[in-house]
Amino acid sequence: SSFLLTLPVRGSEGLYMVNGPPSFTESTAFQRDSGKNCKAVAFSRDGSLFAWCNGEKVSVVNVTSAELLRSFDLPKAVCLEFSPKNTVLATWQPYTTVKDGAAGVPNLQLHDVKTGKCLKSFIQKKMQNWCPCWADDESICARNVNNEVHFFENNNFNTIANKLHLQKVNDFVLSPGAQPTKVAVYVPGSKGAPSFVRLYQYPNFGGPQSALANKSFFKADKVTMLWNKKATAVLVIASTDVDKTGASYYGEQTLHYIATNGESAVVQLPKNGPIYDVVWNPNSVEFCAVYGFMPAKATVFNLKCDPVFDFGTGPRNAAYYSPQGHILVLAGFGNLRGQMEVWDVKNYKLISKPVASDSTYFAWCPDGEHIVTATCAPRLRVSNGYKVWHYTGPVLHSHAVPPGEELWHVCWQPCPDGAFPAQAVKYQAVPSELPSAEPRPAQAYRPPALRNRPAASSKLHEDEPPQNMKPQLGSSDKPLSKTALKNQRKHEAKKAAKQEAKADANQESAQSSAPQNVPRNAVPAVTSGDPEVDKKIKNLKKKLKAIEQLKEQAAAGKQLEKNQLEKIQKETALLQELEDLELGL
Repeated sequence: SSFLLTLPVRGSEGLYMVNGPPSFTESTAFQRDSGKNCKAVAFSRDGSLFAWCNGEKVSVVNVTSAELLRSFDLPKAVCLEFSPKNTVLATWQPYTTVKDGAAGVPNLQLHDVKTGKCLKSFIQKKMQNWCPCWADDESICARNVNNEVHFFENNNFNTIANKLHLQKVNDFVLSPGAQPTKVAVYVPGSKGAPSFVRLYQYPNFGGPQSALANKSFFKADKVTMLWNKKATAVLVIASTDVDKTGASYYGEQTLHYIATNGESAVVQLPKNGPIYDVVWNPNSVEFCAVYGFMPAKATVFNLKCDPVFDFGTGPRNAAYYSPQGHILVLAGFGNLRGQMEVWDVKNYKLISKPVASDSTYFAWCPDGEHIVTATCAPRLRVSNGYKVWHYTGPVLHSHAVPPGEELWHVCWQPCPDGAFPAQAVKYQAVPSELPSAEPRPAQAYRPPALRNRPAASSKLHEDEPPQNMKPQLGSSDKPLSKTALKNQRKHEAKKAAKQEAKADANQESAQSSAPQNVPRNAVPAVTSGDPEVDKKIKNLKKKLKAIEQLKEQAAAGKQLEKNQLEKIQKETALLQELEDLELGL
């Protein structure tokens, strides 16, 4: 593509721009800002404008020509953001109060990018969620003020066009994409009332009846709400600060699915433990969750919340889809060693397994081919730097900051949607000038007594292999994966062993009752010869076993539910049915 992307690099040495792949040279157009106090940078959504503040002023430049468009006298600004169509630049400075109890000075400013004039100032005490949220076409803009959401229309900030007033709106997210805009709101529970998330279509904020969807849950101290790109559904990660069972110091998390058509579900995660990450595929019809005590599981689900593909277990706590949705990276950063797995989403095949040790940051390049990983302060103070990779595994460019200096931030220049269509997935590592000298993960500690012996596999846990969860259509002619084959063989072996054991048991009883000597292999295996009947027998036995368990619980003094009592009453009928089937009636 002719669209050459840049990477701003911000740290103790100042701020400069690096040209993206393939050159990785410092941009000569952008004048390096050597101030040691560069607090924030921001691109416009289409990547055409770039703003930064250096502790003296906020500057805005045109990225291609590097021409200075505006500068604002805001030395204390620490947060910057452009509105989606580049009309407004929002800036935030830490809130300060005046001594004599008078109201503080407004610290959130909205500036007109074209004229430079200040459109509006607000008091915004918290840095969290400081920035107003715009619909993609800027027709509405919203901010949370004292637990209600205020809406402005067409960047007219002098008139509140609408208010969403619920008992206490803690958080809200506007849907992406075209009109009509939808709003997801979270209201935390109190005094025994549950928390809930509601979806509304702007501006229909009547009562609960006017909501598109509503989901309440008891276990939530905070929630994360994620819209899919097509704005048809929201995923909600609800978490408690403390896990009452004491199983984890992460608190407890649950994952909920809410669609704008009113459907909702709890996503069933087959392994206990924290939910580390949940991401939508940009195609809006699948999402990936990374969850469970280490080694964590990762699974892709469809909109019915059914698993589509399970990546098994591994050292990971994050997932990143490429902007085109054709590649998925699973990674273990933070307290893990930086192992990455790069997967082809269409065929669910592993492409590469690079290792980016000590990474505190990961981002896909808009081209869907390159990735940047970085080690930044203050998260890590040593060996700061960044690397640009190709997804097939090699590092194409690596930069370490000099000892004593720090890297604070690096990011890709965004670009308009559709500027980079998805390319065919490559499996062969692309060539790189750099030697691939990624340190091997450290060897496990072995006590001196065991050092000269052959290494016995002493894994604390067996890793689960990946497996396709899609119901295989016409699966008879599809070659099974190695795992599936292995499982199938195990299953068949078990079945054979069971039948042999049954045959033995039958022979025992046959011998005790009938003295004639039957050759052992002549005893028929206990199946009816009709797979349908066998299936029915298996189901009946399963139901009867469940009834046994319920009876035991009742005997132990447990109060049973109405439906459980009804189940127990069916026992005689089920036993009769089973007997008839086994006798072949």
